[in-house]
Amino acid sequence: MTEKKRSQWDAGRFFQTLAYFDIIPGLAWLRQLLQSGTKDNENKFIGKKMGVVLVAGATGGVGKRVVQRLIDKGYQVRSLVRDIDKAKANLDKNTEICIGDITKPETLTDEIMAVQAVVCCTAVRVQPVEGDTPDRAKYNQGIKFYQPEIVGDTPERVEYQGVKNLVDAAARHLRKAPATKKVIFDFTNPSADLKQIWGAVDDVVMGGVSESNIQLVEGTALFAGNVSTANSGGFASIRTKNFDSPLNLSGYEGVELRVRGDGKRYKFFLRTDTKWDGIGYSYSFDTVANEWITVQIPFDKLIPVFRAKTLQDCPAIDKSKIYSFQLMLSKFEYNGELNPQFSPGGFALQVESIAAYGGAALPQFILVSSA
Repeated sequence: MTEKKRSQWDAGRFFQTLAYFDIIPGLAWLRQLLQSGTKDNENKFIGKKMGVVLVAGATGGVGKRVVQRLIDKGYQVRSLVRDIDKAKANLDKNTEICIGDITKPETLTDEIMAVQAVVCCTAVRVQPVEGDTPDRAKYNQGIKFYQPEIVGDTPERVEYQGVKNLVDAAARHLRKAPATKKVIFDFTNPSADLKQIWGAVDDVVMGGVSESNIQLVEGTALFAGNVSTANSGGFASIRTKNFDSPLNLSGYEGVELRVRGDGKRYKFFLRTDTKWDGIGYSYSFDTVANEWITVQIPFDKLIPVFRAKTLQDCPAIDKSKIYSFQLMLSKFEYNGELNPQFSPGGFALQVESIAAYGGAALPQFILVSSA
């Protein structure tokens, strides 16, 4: 039901919104100056929703670099090593260390091999013919060439039979690789600055009095507030600041939301430019009260809109340049039609994650040679 009484418009909240999203040039410059050039909307959103990757040969020159790169990318890493003391001294503390030897298949247990992927960085042990220091300084320096010799196990034992043992063990657990997902926002494991990327954009920007916010609670992002039709308003939303580096979602089929709502119909927007009041690509979705659901939004089902009016002959979405996301509750659907599930008052939508889905399957066994 429409609220007929004219309500007091909050000019202060209007200017706070513009300032937060850097719409007022002078305020944006001052804000950046006061923050000493720090940025809270850098593209660093990926959480930990990835499977475990086993790295064999993790303490070698190549292996320890692979371990660190995977950890830096947000993967959970299990390091297969023969010397636990060496591993603790050389590997990142965030890696899981397990003892095993690829030349001894009985050590490649089901518990160790329960992983999503394997990276094999094993090789025979070599050292300069003239010998090396206990910390292998000559081998690791990488500048001067020393005539090498193999010490310990033979290439046949390590690089043929050992790798074969590892492949056989992996084959017991690795299933056909599914289409990949790119986790963009993982609210179950948020970074310290994640909340600062999102802000409220309510109908106060057009004279309304609806009010919403975003809070990180119970491992989710809670989009909640009160939506009012007073002053010809009727929408509340949260939106990301423009990403400093646009997301490149080429190769994916769409965006996936994991949400728990209140039975209302919401909208999801993405934008392919940095304009504050520009074209958005929109998709409406219904929620089930108090139930978690997965919403998959194909890119080709997103509707180009400007101020809730659909646009004809609009260019296709440039998936390589995604600059912002937005979630909205509105009394309008499109072109003046009303949202069939709308009612004014309180609302709440919990978001567990936002991801791109439908990417190409990734390899599950990678052999990295140090030759």
